[in-house]
Amino acid sequence: MSVVHQSSSGWVLESRSLIDRGYERCVRWTGHQKSHVKCSFKSFQIVKSHYNLSGRAAVDGEHTDVMQKTDKPSKKRKRKHNELNQGEIDAKAFHEKIRSVILEGTKSLVDSARSAGYLSGETETFRDPLPSQDCSLAALCEMAKDLPLMADEEQEWTQSLFTKESCVSHVDLFSRLTENTEAWAAVVSLMGEEFIIPPKTAFLLSDFTRIQPLVQSGRRFDLIVIDPPWENKSVKRSRRYSSLPSSQLKHLPVPLLGSPGCLVVTWVTNRSSHLRFVRDELYAHWGVEVVAEWFWVKVTTWGEFVFPLDSPHKKPYEVLVLGRYRPTNARTSPLQMLSVPVEDKRLIVSVPSALHSQKPSLSEVLKSYIGAEAKCLELFARNLQPGWTSWGNEVLKFQHISYFNLDPVDISKAEAAKDETYNPAVTCDFSSPKKTECLHPAFLTVEQQ
Repeated sequence: MSVVHQSSSGWVLESRSLIDRGYERCVRWTGHQKSHVKCSFKSFQIVKSHYNLSGRAAVDGEHTDVMQKTDKPSKKRKRKHNELNQGEIDAKAFHEKIRSVILEGTKSLVDSARSAGYLSGETETFRDPLPSQDCSLAALCEMAKDLPLMADEEQEWTQSLFTKESCVSHVDLFSRLTENTEAWAAVVSLMGEEFIIPPKTAFLLSDFTRIQPLVQSGRRFDLIVIDPPWENKSVKRSRRYSSLPSSQLKHLPVPLLGSPGCLVVTWVTNRSSHLRFVRDELYAHWGVEVVAEWFWVKVTTWGEFVFPLDSPHKKPYEVLVLGRYRPTNARTSPLQMLSVPVEDKRLIVSVPSALHSQKPSLSEVLKSYIGAEAKCLELFARNLQPGWTSWGNEVLKFQHISYFNLDPVDISKAEAAKDETYNPAVTCDFSSPKKTECLHPAFLTVEQQ
């Protein structure tokens, strides 16, 4: 169950089960031969907070209640000047404005989740080591800039990973939208590495300058989620990924990708200038009307904030700005512009990943606002989602097999033919409560059986 609890305050999510749901049926291709495997995402959850509420490092087994006072910041740094700059003043004012929403909403949601047996600290007793491999996808995209794009009339903008009988041996990942149209996930070899591709998904591996194939594919989306590589000092110091100036985001072709009434969701850091830019400039430039601000609240497996709520350096929450695309095209009918109202100040509470910049999937919490048949797109993605289209220069990063556990499954042809529940031709609706009807028992968990 990916949604542990839902109320008027928001949702408590269990992120790993939501990821794993897309890999309940998985095959592994080796040349033209395929084998069945069980596939699950490794555990990288944060078990303890970075600081306890006194400002010192938390120790194993120590936990606190989220309602305790959180206004004692760490004293390990001394400011050179006591005066706050304008950005810090704005950030402090914004924090004071939403503080009670975060504190009270989180307490309510965490208490309910604990009543259901979640966030008790017992669900995670270990964490897998972080993968050491680096696929250098961004570097490959940089080199691919030198490859010519074909003229529009000559180019086929989409390609399939599979034929009826095998995995395609050569695919152009940098200038075509690549699709897995099958109803199961697949482990495939791409660029000399193995990646796991979810079912019914499409992706384009490219940087900002080569997003054209996504536009030329002609697809229009009902939901666009954007996770920009915001500029900040931490990114510059760590060099984990290349950042992008805010002004460049205006060049994203959102009006060419969004359908009328499309829900646009942008992840924003706690830097006040970024939030102000999205609300006042970026969305207005695209023709997107701001409708709500939500907050992703990061807690440990004990249900405590990962950082003190009032820490002057890092906050335990991030902001999501939600808007509706309102094109001025006269041919857009009033019926097309109708959309489900989006409530303001909702919380998404979850245990974050220790993997840098990995966000929880929003598919479950947003589906009531976009409809069951909505077409969904993520921009600047670092992983794939079943049924979604994804674009970014690291779009396959968290699909590398080093982030997954893979176990072989022995299914003989006779057994598969004899068992009516296993039918590779059946398309699984992974959002349906009856999704397990098309799964072979070997793929099911104890609870599903």
